[in-house]
Amino acid sequence: MNIPADTVALSDYELRFHEHVDTAVAAYIAGAAADGITQRANRQAFDRLHILPRALVDMSQASAKTMLFGETLDYPIILGPTAFHKLVDPAGELATVEAASLTRTWMTVSQQASVTLENVASAASTPLWFQLYMRAEREETVALIRRAESAGYKAIVVTIDAAVSGIRNAEQRTGFRLPEQISAVNLSGFKATPPIRARAGSPVFQGMLKGAPTWADIEWLCQLTALPVIVKGLMNPADVEPALRVGCAGIIVSNHGGRTLDTVPATIAVLPFVTQAVAGRVPVLVDGGVRRGTDILKALALGASAVLIGQPVLHALAVGGMPGVAHMLTVLQTELEVAMALAGQPQLHKIDSSLLWTSPQ
Repeated sequence: MNIPADTVALSDYELRFHEHVDTAVAAYIAGAAADGITQRANRQAFDRLHILPRALVDMSQASAKTMLFGETLDYPIILGPTAFHKLVDPAGELATVEAASLTRTWMTVSQQASVTLENVASAASTPLWFQLYMRAEREETVALIRRAESAGYKAIVVTIDAAVSGIRNAEQRTGFRLPEQISAVNLSGFKATPPIRARAGSPVFQGMLKGAPTWADIEWLCQLTALPVIVKGLMNPADVEPALRVGCAGIIVSNHGGRTLDTVPATIAVLPFVTQAVAGRVPVLVDGGVRRGTDILKALALGASAVLIGQPVLHALAVGGMPGVAHMLTVLQTELEVAMALAGQPQLHKIDSSLLWTSPQ
C-alpha cells in the first residue's frame, strides 16, 4: 500500500481510514459508546490546554528518552491494546509489531488479537506487554499469564473498565460481525460463554456480571506473576489506594477511548487528580485522544510517565499497512521532539505543570 504524499499528520490517517474500510468495520473500530460525548471530550480537553514555552533554553543535550519499569523507553509513546488487526490488514498484529520494532516503540498486545501472542512475540524486537481481561474461569487466566511469561512479555495490563461492553449504537446500526476467518485466537480452546437469557427485561443483572472481577481478583493476579501488573481503566482517584494496596505496579488512566461508559470525563482532565493521589509511588500512564506531539507534552506536564495510543494505530494500518504504522509513529515522535524544542524542555523528567498556561482569574 502506498501512503499518499499529503498524509502528514495522524488526522490525515484518520480521515483516509474511512476510505479504506467498509462502514461496519469503521463503526466497530472508531465507534464510541452511546452519544460519543466522552470520545469527543478526550480530544477537546487536550485542545483546551495551552503550552507556555521557555525561551533560550540550552537544548544541546535534549532527549525524549525515559525509564519505565527499569527499561529505557526511547519515546514516551506505547501502543495500547487494540483488537483484531486483521480487520484492516491481512498480516494483522505481525505488521503492527514490525512497525513498532522499527520505530523502537513498545507494544501492548491485546488478548483479543487476531494473531497468537507467541507469534507476535517471535516477530518482535521491541518490549511487549500483554493485555488481559480477567476470565471467569481462573485456570484460563493462569494459562494466558503463563503463555505471556514464556513468550517474554514484560508486563501484564489488566483492563478493569469493561465488566460488560458499552452501548455502541454506531456499531449496532451497521450490524457489525467478525468475519469467519478472524477470531480471538489467544482464546482458542477456552470454554464458550453460554448465552444469557433474561427472564424479563435486561440480561445485564441476570448473568452477564457473573465472574466480574473485584480488587480481590486483581490481588490474586498480582500474586500469580512476577511481571508488573498494570491496571488500565482507572479514572477515579478513590481507586488509587485499592490498586496500590493489592500490588499494582502501574496505572493507566483510561476511559476505553470513550467506548464503554459515555459521559465520563476526559482522561487528560482526570490525570492530574490521579497522579496527585499516586504521589509518585508507581508510574501513571494515560490514553484517550492523543493525536499530536503537543498532546504528549501536556500529558507529561500533568504527571504521566508515557502515553498510549490506540485508534491511530488501526487508522495507519488500514491506510498504509506496516509502513503506514511506522510512518505514523515517526510523525508522532518527530512532533514530540519539535514540541520539546520549541517549548524549551530538553529533558522529560523535568517537565511539570509549569509548562501549562494558567489563565489569571
